[in-house]
Amino acid sequence: MAPKRLLVLCGGRSAEHEVSLLSARNVVAAVPPDRMQVTVVGITRSGAWLRYPGNRFLVHEGDASRVALAPEGTPVALCCRDGRGWLASLEGGGGWPVDVAFPVLHGTYGEDGTVQGLLALAGVPFVGCDHASSANCMDKAVTKQLLRAAGIGVAPGLVVSRRDLPVEAERVASVLGWPVFVKPARLGSSVGISKVAGPEQLAEAVEKALRFDGKVLVEGFMRGREIECAVLGNDAARASVPGEVVPLREFYSYEAKYLDAEGARLDMPARLEAETVRRVQDTAVAAFQALGCSGMARVDFFLLDDGRLVVNEINTIPGFTDISMYPRLWQLSGLTYPGLVEELVRLAEARHAAQNALCTEFA
Repeated sequence: MAPKRLLVLCGGRSAEHEVSLLSARNVVAAVPPDRMQVTVVGITRSGAWLRYPGNRFLVHEGDASRVALAPEGTPVALCCRDGRGWLASLEGGGGWPVDVAFPVLHGTYGEDGTVQGLLALAGVPFVGCDHASSANCMDKAVTKQLLRAAGIGVAPGLVVSRRDLPVEAERVASVLGWPVFVKPARLGSSVGISKVAGPEQLAEAVEKALRFDGKVLVEGFMRGREIECAVLGNDAARASVPGEVVPLREFYSYEAKYLDAEGARLDMPARLEAETVRRVQDTAVAAFQALGCSGMARVDFFLLDDGRLVVNEINTIPGFTDISMYPRLWQLSGLTYPGLVEELVRLAEARHAAQNALCTEFA
């Protein structure tokens, strides 16, 4: 059987561009070469799509602060040809078929449903959540509403947009108390987030978050342990063993997640009683299903001092860097990195086939 032609998408126009490149490097390295033929498309900060054969697509890949796409990529566009995905060269000379895509694009224009919609229109099976669940999980305020409706606990929060300025510190204090976290509502990886100890810091933190998103979430401080759980599957999803993030800085920042191996201690598996492990796994799957997720997601929790479990957020394209939780939790759960990549590809193809069957039935 000929190897599947796997398209790995990375880079992108978001503030998480470098993180995406680091994640993609690890995904490409884990692809079984006898079963999958990899083509990498790096999306530049300006939005250009550049094709690279194989795994030579980065420069400065050993330096997380300088990693970048190599300059010699071939400009391409994604389209549908004869009912299947196709990478067309923008310099002439044909193109390349695509069997399945693995978007490793964190943040805006990658994790928010935009590229998922494009891949669906092009007829390409793709790893991870569909466009609707991606968009709902990307917007932390919408995530809270849907989880509350499903009876799943979430952290209290207030939504702020530019038209709401100035934010009334009295309202924040009465609803949430101090301290609070101020974050862009539709961004990930702790980009643009601030911990605010009192009213005098609130306006500056909101302005900082508004530089990244027109919608800002102000959340109450949750005193408890930070627990993360990886979920894998379509209709029959399953959860990994949980892990715990123990921040060694003020909070679990962008640097601690991706650049600074000393920024946090990762306890894997988390030191939890068996009953708590079961609750974390069951709630992670329930949240995954409540948001309509498929393929993969990482569900982040606060385990409060009184034993309550609160969902913080759901990441539909979790990190795959050297210190990222998602692949490491599955390794602890008995699934190797290459095995995880193969399972994600299989799930992508199964969902695509099921969707096509529905379209054929009602055509």
